[in-house]
Amino acid sequence: MAKDPLIRWRATKARVVLGAPMRIGWRVKRQKGSHRTLSRSGWPDYVLAYHDRVELGPVALEKLGRKTGLTPKDL
Repeated sequence: MAKDPLIRWRATKARVVLGAPMRIGWRVKRQKGSHRTLSRSGWPDYVLAYHDRVELGPVALEKLGRKTGLTPKDL
């Protein structure tokens, strides 16, 4: 039986999530309110549009991981 890949991700506050891509090479290209456009060489830009105190669930984190190369260990 295959293990569900979403189980590895835990709900995490957006401010913690923002720090993780920064540690693996992403940077904030621009910001307007809570919308931050992240940029990294070789990757398409990604918009992280969450207030710092909002908690992101496993599904949102899985999508973020696919778009940015982030893994549960990076959090």
